[in-house]
Amino acid sequence: MRGVPAQIYRTLLFWLTGPALIALLSVPGVPVRSGDAGFSKAMDNVTVRQGESAILRCAVDNRVTRVAWLNRSTILYTSNDKWSIDPRVVLIANTKTQYSIKIQNVDIFDEGPYTCSIQTDNHPKTSRVHLIVQVPPRIWNISSDVTVNEGSTVILRCLASGRPEPAVTWKHYYEKSHGFVGDDEYLEIAGITREQSGLYECSAANEVSMPDVRRVRVTVNYPPYISDARNTGATVGQKGILRCSALAVPLAEFQWYKDDTRLSNGLGGVRIENKDHMSILTFFNVSEKDYGNYTCVASNKLGNSNASVILFGPGAVHNTSSSTSAALAIICLWCSILYSLSKF
Repeated sequence: MRGVPAQIYRTLLFWLTGPALIALLSVPGVPVRSGDAGFSKAMDNVTVRQGESAILRCAVDNRVTRVAWLNRSTILYTSNDKWSIDPRVVLIANTKTQYSIKIQNVDIFDEGPYTCSIQTDNHPKTSRVHLIVQVPPRIWNISSDVTVNEGSTVILRCLASGRPEPAVTWKHYYEKSHGFVGDDEYLEIAGITREQSGLYECSAANEVSMPDVRRVRVTVNYPPYISDARNTGATVGQKGILRCSALAVPLAEFQWYKDDTRLSNGLGGVRIENKDHMSILTFFNVSEKDYGNYTCVASNKLGNSNASVILFGPGAVHNTSSSTSAALAIICLWCSILYSLSKF
């Protein structure tokens, strides 16, 4: 063989024609069992993380005449001669008791069976070790932030890789609380409600390293709901303030009416300030004509809601909350009905 050094050529002839390779091929995938207690069996498994180094050790003694490491059918080393062209594979021990190689910067494609083949004066022996490469969890595909209308069905996606295969779990973060909501790569939320908006955290975990964590924000649109609208008293000549709060996504736009007339900011001695969920109607110099019933209207693209509030003067008796007035009216109605029934 041209270009092949004489020592390597002789070694090649031995491994191609010698009894060691014949023994390797005669029972593929199964270590030769000699019954000789003088030789220790090679390690069953070697487990390393991706990017680390793997050391494969083979125990020998002074009866060994030739020894080699193979990966499947590929010879890596024979004695001190390197056959592998992979620079990551190096011989670290060739002594009377040990024959070991190291694979640096291990990757997934290095995983699989490795065989230590030993030739003695009597007969060949082989031992197999299986290299297992562990890979940290990594989320490689996750849903983007999403905005939907209340009542829709939402499907969130979180695809992860790793070895062993990572377990995927979902948590929901809403305001100051959070909780477990799923343990699959796909999370389906049917008939989503406003309380189910917020952050959804996907975690991919295995025992190799810390979990990989990613988050998806889910925004749920819903029509306005007026949460607070209170009646207010004010003295003639003083400042009077009416407030109206509405919960909505997107944020509500506010309008104020007195009877059927829409109020405008800066006209008639009033100012309208809208900020986030609240609208404030301010009277800088209350007069008798300002007293009465006002309607706050909150609207967005999904709908609208309204509530009545009253600006009253000194001595007038009014509940401070329109919702309280409605509740009391219902209670009085039921009391009248029950009283009427008691007469029968």
